Amino acid sequence: MTAIDTEQDELMGLLIAVAREDRQAFQRLYDKVSGRMFGLCLKLASQRDLAEEAVQDAFVQIWHHAGEYHNERGAPLSWMLTIARYRTLDLMRSRKAKQTSGDSHLDHMEDGREGPLDVSLRSAGAAELTGCLEELSESQRDSILLSYYRGFTHDELSEALSSPVGTVKSWIRRGLMALKRCLER
Repeated sequence: MTAIDTEQDELMGLLIAVAREDRQAFQRLYDKVSGRMFGLCLKLASQRDLAEEAVQDAFVQIWHHAGEYHNERGAPLSWMLTIARYRTLDLMRSRKAKQTSGDSHLDHMEDGREGPLDVSLRSAGAAELTGCLEELSESQRDSILLSYYRGFTHDELSEALSSPVGTVKSWIRRGLMALKRCLER
């Protein structure tokens, strides 16, 4: 058993305990994962306060939804980092909407319902899709998920990922080709 497998098994055990509302397990989970999660959020947001808020929100979601985690969703760390990634991007969009809309902030309110990604990952092929998504580069995966499941335009992706529009389009195209090859195996 590799060190990665051992870590994933430990994280799985902690998630199971957190699902039973074990506060000490939650603290250990936080201690093990929060640094990496904060690094990811900070890289995406480039704003310390937004990254801190995203990590906090992600751990609140993990506390409330740990019982919903299953092996088919991928490795425990990937599942938790995905929650943090989406929360960061949601906060970035929310702040951007507030800056551009002024009084029309009610037009951009988020609801707490599951998004299309959550629903589609629960359907048939979830394990295969999750596995194939994990094989993509981070930039390809983020571009595809934000574009197809969060509705980001190419311009919004460019801004969120701090990359030129042409680069973002290439990431999406290459990522989709890699996903197709992976799912056809």
